[in-house]
Amino acid sequence: MTEASEHRVVVIGGGFGGLLAVKGLARRRGVEVTLIDRHNYHLFQPLTYQVATGGLAPGDIAMPLRHIFRGRKQVTVLLGQLTECRLDQKQVVLSADAPGGVMTVPYDTLIVAAGSDYSYFGHEEWRSVALEVKSLDSAVEVRGRILHAFEVAELDPAQEESWLTFVVVGAGPTGVEMAGQIAELAHDTLAGEFRNVDPGACRVLLVEATDRVLGAFPDPLPRRALRSLEHLRVTVMLDHRVVDVRPDAVVLEDQNGTSEIATRTIVWAAGVTASPLARMLGEASGAEVDHAGRLTVEPDLALPGHPEVLALGDMVRVREAVGGQAVVTYPGLAPVAMQQGRYAARVVAARAAGRPAPAPFRYRDKGTLATIGRARAVADIKGLRFSGFFAWVTWLFVHIFYLIGFENRVVVLLRWAFSYFTRGRGNRLITEAARIPASADASSPSSGE
Repeated sequence: MTEASEHRVVVIGGGFGGLLAVKGLARRRGVEVTLIDRHNYHLFQPLTYQVATGGLAPGDIAMPLRHIFRGRKQVTVLLGQLTECRLDQKQVVLSADAPGGVMTVPYDTLIVAAGSDYSYFGHEEWRSVALEVKSLDSAVEVRGRILHAFEVAELDPAQEESWLTFVVVGAGPTGVEMAGQIAELAHDTLAGEFRNVDPGACRVLLVEATDRVLGAFPDPLPRRALRSLEHLRVTVMLDHRVVDVRPDAVVLEDQNGTSEIATRTIVWAAGVTASPLARMLGEASGAEVDHAGRLTVEPDLALPGHPEVLALGDMVRVREAVGGQAVVTYPGLAPVAMQQGRYAARVVAARAAGRPAPAPFRYRDKGTLATIGRARAVADIKGLRFSGFFAWVTWLFVHIFYLIGFENRVVVLLRWAFSYFTRGRGNRLITEAARIPASADASSPSSGE
């Protein structure tokens, strides 16, 4: 039982922000932490695209939350999903696998780090056709769809063109990484494994609505990334907007009109929308929510009018401390969420100990990295912009460093070393849920039910 003097902290979300917040509080005296997530694991989201292309296994980039906090008696982990936030009563209501299906958890401080999802720009019907790779389940399904496309083409070479055309929508880091990995899978890993079709003859199309790839990166990195993609035989279609998605085709629009591309595999990596929990908190408190669903919080990450509620990560914008009028939208990167998670832990620890609150949150930009393929990457670190093999090695070791768990670090490093020297990918499994119907008039390319 929690003692009356202990400060009860509830953390929603076991991603980077929530994980670092809990870690920062786990050994603090006078604090009792409850971590709630709808999954039982922490996911290293920057590498989900490698699961989607067979380079890594799901277990390589995920770690059970209970394992992470084993031995931390101040931390309780609950599997459930937030359905209601009662701000006046300082309670959250969960949908959980418990008697009655509902559970109420009280708090003294609430930290919400629920993340974001890809936006389909009002076309939710596209979601079942154009899968994203932000979640582990979806990454596994994308892997199956990609591999299944080659299998069907082998059975019916007459349909090879549509089955072996892969469309990736969105040329941000995830889209660029995904397109490069599909190209390498087809041209290197699968070479010589089929008899009726040539995997290397596939088309990988990267569709971007703006005029360059990696738009958030400074020049000349986008141009270098474009050259690397072209070297991998990825067709980059800039200034093209998706206007329709069907199980057997995608319709694009540019300044010359519309065009239809026959394809059975579409990967979505365009646009971001905040977790629905951001809007829930906004409606409950009257706080401002922007067009992308991001909640506006105070300089200390607190919900306006409710200092006991902190929100962080992709789901928020932060009001500047000076003047209080300007609002900062930080990039949707893991380092942002991690720094905000550590900061939230310091805020709570100060409150629990009766100390003055720390200075307003300030993000320290450590740089950005994106990999395009084998020994190809771009990096912008402290104003130093470089690309090629050295950028790729930097990207590799940064990701190894941030992985949770020593075992995962060792396994991923060994897998990458094996892949580099042999061009192999050992995690090429097709699950039943990922099979794509051969019929073009199927309402959905995957039932999974």
